Amino acid sequence: MGDSTPDLEAIASRFELPAAVTSVTPLGNGNVNDTYRVETASGDRFVLQRLNTLVFPEPELVMRNLQVLSAHALRRPVPAQRWEVPRVINQRHTNQPWVRADGQFWRLISFIDDAVTLEAITHPHQAREVGRGLGLFHQLLSDLPADQLADTLPGFHITPTYLASYEQALQSTQLKLCGQGSWCAAFVEQRRNLAKVLETAKAEGRLGLRPIHGDPKVNNVMLCASSGTAVSLVDLDTVKPGLVHYDIGDCLRSACNPLGEEAQSQEAIHFDLDLCRAVLEGYLGAARDSLSDTDLDHIFDAARVISFELGLRFFSDHLAGDVYFRTQRPGHNLDRAVVQFKLTESIEAQEQDIRAIVESLR
Repeated sequence: MGDSTPDLEAIASRFELPAAVTSVTPLGNGNVNDTYRVETASGDRFVLQRLNTLVFPEPELVMRNLQVLSAHALRRPVPAQRWEVPRVINQRHTNQPWVRADGQFWRLISFIDDAVTLEAITHPHQAREVGRGLGLFHQLLSDLPADQLADTLPGFHITPTYLASYEQALQSTQLKLCGQGSWCAAFVEQRRNLAKVLETAKAEGRLGLRPIHGDPKVNNVMLCASSGTAVSLVDLDTVKPGLVHYDIGDCLRSACNPLGEEAQSQEAIHFDLDLCRAVLEGYLGAARDSLSDTDLDHIFDAARVISFELGLRFFSDHLAGDVYFRTQRPGHNLDRAVVQFKLTESIEAQEQDIRAIVESLR
């Protein structure tokens, strides 16, 4: 991303701010972009980010999507007591919503005040609000034509492409599969047809492309610090045309696994039905009007497919030598893959219960 340390205050000051910059400090623990909180003399706060152009090779398209989303949100407010869409801040004296400095790409967006994020769900109320946050987001975008958004990550959340990448990694790997590796390979082989379930439904016209968030995991839903209600969905770089089912499935996968992606006790991993009901109550309470009966029919598939997809991605990266996901130790991505595959097993074992929850909420 560059060898020299950037002058963060100078970069932030190039944007249209209400007052002088007083401090710039690191914010969050994201794996893709470098993120900072900007404090100003007026007390207003903003988020400064350096976009990772290796992940997003066309960052201008990312910014255009954010502008389209923000403009649409202003025209169509969500019927909620409080709901905020991060606002893009332009450069001073220009309408350009980014700054290029020393070959790096920077943007500034509004800060969501009096709000927090969770790393894990500890109560059904939290799960309900996480689901409601995604539902409000989908409802907000339900009348935005998908073709107004650029596909900033071609192939992202197209599960058959991850299966193809896995097959290539399996053929090329120098690793000898044994133990957990052998178990994962057998798991994938038994579920090859699962990868195409949602894409087949799309090809047959049963599911259609819509604007999606792309990464609605638990810690991307911001909750009001005092009331605990959902107030925003952040990390919007992955907004693109897609199937809302990838969002629904990812939200369920993230919220309904009490032990989390880094679970140490893999045999104890389970998909929690109480949390599932709470997520779907919140989600459908906000977004039901934008969904068809066919959409509801595929919610179970969404949860199962997305857990399988993430397991595929972790396992493929393990086989390729840990080139994509950051790891803390050898075998980390293999352990992560096992967690997702165990979660997939738990979802499969509770298919009738999950479908019954969806049916009760129609």
